[in-house]
Amino acid sequence: MNNSSAVKVFMSSTTPTTVSRFRHNRWIGEDRLDVRGPCSLRSDVCGPRSRTRFCGSASRSFIALQRGPKTSNLAAGLGYHGLGKVMTIDWQICSRARLSRDPRFDGKFFIGVKGSGVYCRSICPAPTAQEKNVRYFATAAAAAEAGFRPCLRCRPECSPGTPAWLGTSNTVSRALRLIGESGLEDGGVEALAERLGVGSRHLRRLFLKHLGATPTAVAHTRRLHFAKKLIDETCLPMTQIALASGFGCVRRFNAGILKVYHRTPTQIRRLARQTQGQPENQYLFHLRFRPPYDWKDMLAFLAARAIPGVEIVEGGCYRRSISLNGNHGYFEVSLDESKHALIARVQFGDPRSLFYITERIRSMFDLNADWAAIVQTLKTDPLLAARIDANPGLRVPGCWNGFELAVRAILGQQVSVKGATTLAGRLVSTFGQPFPAASGITYLFPEPQALAPANVAGIGLPAARAETIRALSRAVCDGRISFDGVVDSADFLARLCEIPGIGKWTAEYVAMRALGEPDAFPSTDLGLLRALHLKSARQLEHRAEAWRPWRAYAAVHFWNIATRSQSSAPSKSATSSPLDFATVATSA
Repeated sequence: MNNSSAVKVFMSSTTPTTVSRFRHNRWIGEDRLDVRGPCSLRSDVCGPRSRTRFCGSASRSFIALQRGPKTSNLAAGLGYHGLGKVMTIDWQICSRARLSRDPRFDGKFFIGVKGSGVYCRSICPAPTAQEKNVRYFATAAAAAEAGFRPCLRCRPECSPGTPAWLGTSNTVSRALRLIGESGLEDGGVEALAERLGVGSRHLRRLFLKHLGATPTAVAHTRRLHFAKKLIDETCLPMTQIALASGFGCVRRFNAGILKVYHRTPTQIRRLARQTQGQPENQYLFHLRFRPPYDWKDMLAFLAARAIPGVEIVEGGCYRRSISLNGNHGYFEVSLDESKHALIARVQFGDPRSLFYITERIRSMFDLNADWAAIVQTLKTDPLLAARIDANPGLRVPGCWNGFELAVRAILGQQVSVKGATTLAGRLVSTFGQPFPAASGITYLFPEPQALAPANVAGIGLPAARAETIRALSRAVCDGRISFDGVVDSADFLARLCEIPGIGKWTAEYVAMRALGEPDAFPSTDLGLLRALHLKSARQLEHRAEAWRPWRAYAAVHFWNIATRSQSSAPSKSATSSPLDFATVATSA
């Protein structure tokens, strides 16, 4: 094995037994560093001249070490080069990203500064610390476990998220998705492990191995970060912030903030220096992303499929109505390109739902995506390379509600996008709940309970597709299908396909946009077949192998290409040719 590419495994203890293990020199891999993809460090990465120190629960995990300068004991960890594959990362990459303050690395790792005791984002505007005085961490939770507190200047709680499936095992990926949806409020780590089909101790070991922190630490750090965001960006009373961020009571909230930030919540709000407040029940959030971001194509995709009365795209903004736990509201999203962020304006009466709402918006607009990692794979295809250079920053449009998207996909079967939009408008006006007019929004999308017994065919829908919508609604009402807290995507899609009228294309489309699966791919899509001049789904699947694990992004690229080609062609009837059906009907 090549010594320059090998990685030695060390235990974190300093006992004589451990020293003997140090000398044992177990080799665990020979992959070299991939600097272009997202980083997923194990526990921490120490810079030159820094001793290998491990604090908190991270001290119980294995740390992979890679050779650094002669003066360093460099702890490396996991980097991404394939789903679930263990890799190494060189501290030099983190160092160069820190010194350049490149926003493309924002959120991929965090920097602990020994002198001040804070951890920062890679774009922190504070004076640059010397390399010997910093340590690198995969996650904010790992930095917190090592004893560092969040920087009040760069605000780590505002960094772009990292996709749950990057550089981790499938179990950790699913666990992160569930924690992002509901934290650990439904029974703690034991209940989470039971849902995943593993033991709680094994789940903790996996988290320490891949993230450098336990599930409890990850959930606690997210809760603290969201509380800090509410303090800085809203005028909510502290009692409501405590409830909205999941602390349960003001006392725990005050103690948690003081312990981490060394300031009281009131002192932190005073430092934020808010210049203007928001009307009652209105909130404004800045949701960061890694540039570039193709906002124009994102809006064009959503505008073509906007449900009349529920969604509106106008003036560079997306707006829609929402309903959660019996409360109704709406949100509006626009671009703030100068800050690499989307501005989300939320109108909602229950602040306890704000965390879920902001996370759904992030997922809907694919803000956690790492374009640098995606593009290096897709650009290997000559047909995609030129288009990617012309329109960088593509994202896969998500959805607000999985049930709504599935119904919208069924409506889009065998009709054009325009025809499906017309049917969706009729469905909403007939079975939806009226919504107090808010900038053109007049309805809430109908609940499954309203559609299960409804005469859906009355809106002009074929009887077979109407029955498919009713069957899907009954399955959701009975609990056989749930779009929230999906643990196993393959099992979920298999159950979805058991509903008559839902096939592979619809299931893959739901996986792309509702579950956020980056490798979901509707290989039977006629538009993709025509765009690539292929004759069968098998040929398309073979061609798409080169795009893994980003086939969903490639599909959206080809759909956008088809849309541009169609818009530049002479006007035709919506269903007058196979091309119309292929390029628009199948992309719902």
